[in-house]
Amino acid sequence: MKNIDLRSDTVTKPTPGMLEAMMQAEVGDDVFAEDPTVRRLEEKTAAIFGMEAGLYCPSGTMTNQIAIRIQTQPQQEVICDKRSHIYNYEGGGIAYNSLCSVRLLDGNRGVLSAESIEENINPNNIHHPETALVALENTVNKGGGSYYTLEQIASISEVCKKHQLPLHLDGARVFNALAVTQEPPQAYGKYFHTISVCLSKGLGAPVGSVLVGSQSLIEKARRVRKVLGGGMRQAGYLAAAGLYALEHHIPLLNEDHRRAKVIAKQLKNLTFVDQVLPTETNIIIFSLKGLTPADFLQKLRAYHIQAIPFGKNEIRMVTHLDFDDAMLEEVLAALKEIDRLWIKD
Repeated sequence: MKNIDLRSDTVTKPTPGMLEAMMQAEVGDDVFAEDPTVRRLEEKTAAIFGMEAGLYCPSGTMTNQIAIRIQTQPQQEVICDKRSHIYNYEGGGIAYNSLCSVRLLDGNRGVLSAESIEENINPNNIHHPETALVALENTVNKGGGSYYTLEQIASISEVCKKHQLPLHLDGARVFNALAVTQEPPQAYGKYFHTISVCLSKGLGAPVGSVLVGSQSLIEKARRVRKVLGGGMRQAGYLAAAGLYALEHHIPLLNEDHRRAKVIAKQLKNLTFVDQVLPTETNIIIFSLKGLTPADFLQKLRAYHIQAIPFGKNEIRMVTHLDFDDAMLEEVLAALKEIDRLWIKD
């Protein structure tokens, strides 16, 4: 039986078309700014989001950390949600790379309001760190794929402009959000100073994220990328995969969302499931009753299905490009059988 991996949308393999694009890529030395495929990827991603320039990096963690570094100074503070990736999953990078503290807010499943942000901007007082940057995440991983609308973003942007604060977006799954809202990505350029666009999650590329922003900010970002060891040479082979993903895989995200909602609907009817977070995109988070995450994952592995623990009593599943309808039916059957056996025991 084929293994079904729902741990993350990062587990995808390049499609045949993507591999062909990689093999045919025109390359050069990107540290010398001579890789034409990297340049095309950077320019295309920036244009999609209405920005002036882009910088290709190995990971979303790097693009996020570079964005924070170029828009803050030591002893300042970054406002973000307590569930945010930049705080929970980037190795303490805000403190290590930028020497900044963090003001953690508790949004609605990770989605912050303009009012809560304004309430948490520090006064001009030497006892407090200076508020320097607001960072949003779209979609919110730990929020179960919750997302911002442009209206919400616009309100937050107004607060940031009022207080002269730059606004950064961790757009790890921004195309998942846009697939739901059907809003124009070009509009994001009006509100954000920097955006990290991940290519290796929902879009299925093997490696890479692009940081987009103004020309001056991206020039600063290039220097920080170098010192972090992110300057790659003939990176066009990887960039070609990103270009292919942008050109072919965005429409497929709605299928991921559809399958995730089918799984979520079944989970709500199972005896061992306590609660399922609203499933709006491709992330399913649910809590268990009567079973520990370790016990449930062990039962799931018997059906050659993988997921991950995601909190004290929670499980996360993520649908993706390599998860099809046949696999969906296998997952639904396995969950139903686990429930039947659990009730019997």
